[in-house]
Amino acid sequence: MPEAIPNPGEQPADQAAPALTTPQSGPVSQWLRSQGFDHHSLEPDHLGVEVIGVEPAFLPVIAAALKATGFDYLQCQGGYDEGPGGQLVSFYHLVKLAALADQVAEAHEPAGTSHAIPAEARPEEVRLKVFLPRDGELLIPSLYGLFRGADWQERETFDMYGIRYEGHPHPKRLLMPEDWKGYPLRKDYVQPDFYELQDAY
Repeated sequence: MPEAIPNPGEQPADQAAPALTTPQSGPVSQWLRSQGFDHHSLEPDHLGVEVIGVEPAFLPVIAAALKATGFDYLQCQGGYDEGPGGQLVSFYHLVKLAALADQVAEAHEPAGTSHAIPAEARPEEVRLKVFLPRDGELLIPSLYGLFRGADWQERETFDMYGIRYEGHPHPKRLLMPEDWKGYPLRKDYVQPDFYELQDAY
């Protein structure tokens, strides 16, 4: 007798349905929790970098706490669109750069000698993500006051996704003309007609 082909929607009798698991908290998340900072632990990225979800109002406080503990360099700020029905996301990738420099300096003598950073030396990293409903108020406090490198990066994210950064000293488009309609990297963006583009110039 031929073997029965299981229905894709059915679980075999001898297998239980997989349980939904909460991502395990990394060291940064554990420290934040011990200090009373509310946040969400998310899955690490493909390189194993810890990712933390933060509410917009708590972003400056959490970023300031992390900077005080050594995350002194904003390597990257950006945004992305999760797609239809999804959210818009603003992220900040922070690095302990001074700690890495100290680690390299201690490994070499005499003091002041210039050496390449060993390949195995990696800085501590963490990524903060703020999720915003696409049909809600797209407003996040700017981190310009903590990290001057956020200046052009937050402007570019505003320009491409329409996320506004409250308190930014230059809240203007960076790449597109000031009178441009829409935000070109959003997945619901409609490309202007070629003739409309010509009229704009």
